[in-house]
Amino acid sequence: MTAATARIAFVGGGNMARSLIGGLVRAGAPATSLTVAEPNADLRAALAGDFGVAVFANAAEAAGGADAVVLAVKPQVMKAVCASLAEVVRLRKPLIVSIAAGTRIDQIDAWLGGDLAIVRTMPNTPALIGAGAAGLVANARTDARQRELAQRILDAAGLAVWIADEALMDTVTALSGSGPAYFFLLVEALEDAAVAQGLPRETARALAAQTCLGAGRMLREDGAALAALRKRVTSPNGTTQAAVESFEANGLRAIVAGAVAAATRRGQELSANPGG
Repeated sequence: MTAATARIAFVGGGNMARSLIGGLVRAGAPATSLTVAEPNADLRAALAGDFGVAVFANAAEAAGGADAVVLAVKPQVMKAVCASLAEVVRLRKPLIVSIAAGTRIDQIDAWLGGDLAIVRTMPNTPALIGAGAAGLVANARTDARQRELAQRILDAAGLAVWIADEALMDTVTALSGSGPAYFFLLVEALEDAAVAQGLPRETARALAAQTCLGAGRMLREDGAALAALRKRVTSPNGTTQAAVESFEANGLRAIVAGAVAAATRRGQELSANPGG
């Protein structure tokens, strides 16, 4: 088995699983190599119709014969899902890839019966359009071939970056996992502020969206430091300087730091109490 020929089972057929499946198919994975377990009949029908993958209501049926099992379910049901998979996993020992926020590798390993190769990851919603960002961390039982397979699965929907210490995954979740919501909140605030200054909402939305898209591309493609990029826009005593000084005076950095810290703490709470 190579990463390109691996059989991959998805347990859970929601938006994130759909984005990964779609990315894998677009990248050349044969639909016959992919299976999905999803209790919702409408979601099963949509996945089968859109991608040609085999779908099941039962998780163990979907996972039978898989080289990798992607656990794409909510943290609150992860323990029960693992219990339903334990027998199949014990027989075949596939790579386990979890995309559940706050659920630790050792918890998943215990629920599945132990001695498994497990990768924990946290993709984000832009994966739905192939522009996701995900952090990955593997346990010691995960070999190079399995890491390559996990990378392939996540790369299908955007950027995937390995993290050395699982303790940092709660911060990854707070940064890139939750980050799109912070971004949308900022754009919403920009749009509302422009409307308050007299711009039509449609115009404000179009300009805000394109400005953020362009700034994001410059950040990825230019290679300059963030401070340098910011200074290119900030003329001395100009309009940008006035706005930036207002941000700084009102504690923007502290607000952002507090938000990321709060999200990190919540991830840690979920790890300590998977059902809550």
